[in-house]
Amino acid sequence: MSLHDPRHYVRRVVLPSGKTIEVVYFEDQPAGTAPVAATPTPAHDEVTQDLHLCGACASNLVYPTEWEEAGATHWEVTLRCPNCEWAGSGVFEQDLVERFDEELDRGTEALVRDLKRLAHANMEDEIERFTTALDEDHIVPEDF
Repeated sequence: MSLHDPRHYVRRVVLPSGKTIEVVYFEDQPAGTAPVAATPTPAHDEVTQDLHLCGACASNLVYPTEWEEAGATHWEVTLRCPNCEWAGSGVFEQDLVERFDEELDRGTEALVRDLKRLAHANMEDEIERFTTALDEDHIVPEDF
């Protein structure tokens, strides 16, 4: 079947993990196969606005535990709030999931920045203690 076959189309999809895949959609569905619902069913009231916000406790730490494609323009996402232990799932539009993915990327970047600062501060502390031990002759060649 050629790439220009009118009975199907190829769509490039960026997964929440950042991985890009190509999905082939066929216009003809086998008999008995129902089309995927086009209307998202949110997991709780607030998730239609921002998936990273918990509708139960308003925490901004909600994260996905599972996700899979649910049609050409929707994703089924299972969410969890670590603050109140709320968990739920729903089917959401591609652009809402993309905004959620961007928020997750911002959170990851903030965590990496904090980790680097903490590692740097810990290294400075270790160096300071090591040089103090050297100056006060607490470290001798036999220690190596």
